[in-house]
Amino acid sequence: MSNDPVIGIVQESLPSTLFRVKLDSGQEVICYLAGKMRVHNIKVLLGDRVAVILDPYRGKTSNRIVRRL
Repeated sequence: MSNDPVIGIVQESLPSTLFRVKLDSGQEVICYLAGKMRVHNIKVLLGDRVAVILDPYRGKTSNRIVRRL
C-alpha cells in the first residue's frame, strides 16, 4: 500500500472522533481525524465523502481521514 488517499463514505460516528468508513472498494475501516482537521475545526458528518490514508501496518484500526470531499 502507498500513502495515496482512497475515497470512502462515513457510515457511523463512534466516540472520541472515530468513524466507520466504507471505502469504494467495499472494505469497511475505522478511521480517526487527522490533526489538521481537528486544528481547523472541520466537521465530518454521516454520509460525507472523505479521503482516507490507510495504515499498512495496523490494518483496519488505525487509518486517518485527511480531507472531506
